[in-house]
Amino acid sequence: ILSEKGIKIFGTDVDAIDKSEDRERFQELIIKLGLTQPSNATVKNIEEALHKADEIGFPIVVRPSYVLGGRAMQLVHNTNELKRYLTEAVEVSNSKPILLDSYLTDAIEIDVDVVSDGTNIEIGGILQHIEQAGIHSGDSACSLPPYSLSEKVIEEIENQAKKIAEELNVIGLMNIQFAVQDEDVFIIEVNPRASRTVPFISKCLGDSLVKSATKTM
Repeated sequence: ILSEKGIKIFGTDVDAIDKSEDRERFQELIIKLGLTQPSNATVKNIEEALHKADEIGFPIVVRPSYVLGGRAMQLVHNTNELKRYLTEAVEVSNSKPILLDSYLTDAIEIDVDVVSDGTNIEIGGILQHIEQAGIHSGDSACSLPPYSLSEKVIEEIENQAKKIAEELNVIGLMNIQFAVQDEDVFIIEVNPRASRTVPFISKCLGDSLVKSATKTM
């Protein structure tokens, strides 16, 4: 509403935030940049969810759209678990779609925090999760620097992060969650804002990412 009334909002543009949160718009961005996501779908009722889950194949990660912090995210292994999730854990409707993502078995999850002023894009840090992908980042331990990724994969992650920041014209902080399976890099989600990992990276670096991001904004 503030943006519609012409009030200047510091940081990343509201439309760019919506582009990262809206699944269909985000898929368009990924395709445009030539990047890769796990197989996924957005569903608005139980019947559609069961059909799409069958197409994607179990196990799948399910979560509501437009929530912070991975609230109500769950890994389901079969149709019965999915039905239980959709009837007991969340409400699914046209206004409350559910996201289905293929679960990448034996993948490594990565958190990347980026600071950008719209022209200069810097990688604040690349965190490698200790637990395999599928354990929510709020519940996992991480290592900085990454301890088992090849230089090739690290370079690819950096390049992809910068591509996304440039395309979204990020001003301030951005967090991206990747999954690495063998040497293949997949994008799980993009959050054009500060994330829970920012203070940990800042402490490790001895330099505040928030201070840098605030200056860019």
